[in-house]
Amino acid sequence: MNKRLIITAFLTLIAGLGGYWLAHLQNNEPAVASIAAKQPLFYRSPMNPTVTSPVPAKDAMGMDYVPVYADDETKTDEPAGTVKIDAVTVQNIGVRTAIATQETLSHIVRAVGRVAYDEEHLVRLHPKTEGWIETLRVDKTGQWVKKNEILLSIYSPQLVASQQEYILALDNLKVLEKSPIEDIRRGAEELVDSSRQRLKLLDVPAHQLHDLTHSHRIKKSLHIHTPADGIVMNIGAREGQYVTPATELYMIADLSTVWVHADIYEYELPWVKAGDSVEMRLAGVPGRVFKGHLAFIYPYAEPKTRTIKVRLIFDNSELLLKPDMFAEITIHADKQVDAVTIPSEAVIRSGTRNKVFVVRAPGKFEPRTVTLGLLSNGKIAILEGIKAGEEVVTSAQFLIDSESSLREVTAKMIEPDKSADAMNPNQLSGEKNLNSTVDNVDQKTDSNQLGGHQHD
Repeated sequence: MNKRLIITAFLTLIAGLGGYWLAHLQNNEPAVASIAAKQPLFYRSPMNPTVTSPVPAKDAMGMDYVPVYADDETKTDEPAGTVKIDAVTVQNIGVRTAIATQETLSHIVRAVGRVAYDEEHLVRLHPKTEGWIETLRVDKTGQWVKKNEILLSIYSPQLVASQQEYILALDNLKVLEKSPIEDIRRGAEELVDSSRQRLKLLDVPAHQLHDLTHSHRIKKSLHIHTPADGIVMNIGAREGQYVTPATELYMIADLSTVWVHADIYEYELPWVKAGDSVEMRLAGVPGRVFKGHLAFIYPYAEPKTRTIKVRLIFDNSELLLKPDMFAEITIHADKQVDAVTIPSEAVIRSGTRNKVFVVRAPGKFEPRTVTLGLLSNGKIAILEGIKAGEEVVTSAQFLIDSESSLREVTAKMIEPDKSADAMNPNQLSGEKNLNSTVDNVDQKTDSNQLGGHQHD
């Protein structure tokens, strides 16, 4: 009796375990079938995505290759390299975005300048003849002189001889002016005119020429006058010194206006043009802002600094601006550009192309190649690739770019398989027929070889 109960209980336990096992097997059949159906396309090196293998493998460091499945890639209707990131990851890596806007760009160029002479108002005075300086009336650099002021007196034998010729011509004219022969009178008048003209060409001043004409008294030394207002910047001779036309007696600069030379960088060159307004500040004149304008852009670049020199003009009637002073320059560029702009940090510059990531949907980022325009105040104009209103990534885009590049490389590896799957059915059937024919030939060859062996 007890033995029968034990056998019955044992059989009941076995039946229960078998039913449980069958139910569990039926529930796991879809998962098992899914795992069996999901086969990797290939295996990729974890350290170098471009290195792949059709079978499981290990790299030089002993790391297993990562399997790549068909459903790991993006849909075919999405651009290559499109990245999908969940909301938590987007927040963790600090993704920030900005909207591309249509606006007008303007620019302010800041540079360091150096005050220089106005070359159009710079006088270098040389004598027209050889001689000795007898009296030097202006003998200090920095001295202010007015136009026609006497600078020095010079003794020159050539000037004395020219005065003698002029006096002889005057005396000859006085004798012949009443001659009945017209040619003789005209010749005497022409001789006086030529003698006077020679003295003028030797820079004999008008008042001394007037005295010589009326007094007929030869002067041993003649005066040299300043041709313009200005400040004496250099004196090249002293009293008693023998001078020639090669000797620079004075350098006189009119500082009522000054030039300022400033250097701007190449990327700022498209903004500036002649006529732009300029402001200048100097440490030597604190609290004062000088107004001027940009007059000229030099047609060459400095080879050492790779900058372009510009010339600015400022009024200096108060003589506060002194040559070789350094100044802070602000150029207000009048040029304005109406363009689609984005923050400059949104652009990824890879050397061969410029790329921006556009937000297609929450967590979906599309790489977009763009053509860049002018840069101003942290914003850059986009000529092609982005439209106004599109949202672009401004931070963490390098992390997204690395994932995008990885996906793009993987997609290129999968393309041959997809193209083979999309091949014309006729081509596929032709390949199958060709394969079957080859198989038949191989089988016949094998059978003939086998028959031959049996015959032997």
